Amino acid sequence: MSHEAASMIFVAIAVIALALMVWGWRRRARRDAGVIAPVAERRGAVRATFTGLYVATTRHEKPLDRLNVKHLAFRSRVTVTVTDAGVALDMPGEPTVFLDAPRLRDAGRATWTIDRVVEYDGLVLVAWTADDGTICDSYVRLQDADPDALVSEIERLRTESDSDSTQMGAQR
Repeated sequence: MSHEAASMIFVAIAVIALALMVWGWRRRARRDAGVIAPVAERRGAVRATFTGLYVATTRHEKPLDRLNVKHLAFRSRVTVTVTDAGVALDMPGEPTVFLDAPRLRDAGRATWTIDRVVEYDGLVLVAWTADDGTICDSYVRLQDADPDALVSEIERLRTESDSDSTQMGAQR
């Protein structure tokens, strides 16, 4: 086989692989069109701020099932701000994703998710509910900060939010 023929075969395989990746991503985008990240300005008094890398968002308890959620589709640098009202994810070039306290379902530590494996419990997992009711797990890898501090801030916010909604229900 000539050098030119081998090159053409390699280029054809690369083009086919790229076309299949684009097709798969578009198909995933159609599948996940109803899962929307809540975009809003950050509200409430700031409790803590953390910087790191946003890794991925997946279906709840399915760390290999990536969701193509607008504003959370790609890895990026992130500033996570925990306020009295919720959790804000600020990524360059994207509007602020603000997870109101009632949306928060859980927070914890993880070792792996789609495309990323780190040291034991090196990721922070934030579980939240999208507008369509889908429970999503978003993963963040912190830099120069204690992941347990972020988890405890989110858990404290969740606990306060749960007790506030319970008290409001008792007042009715």
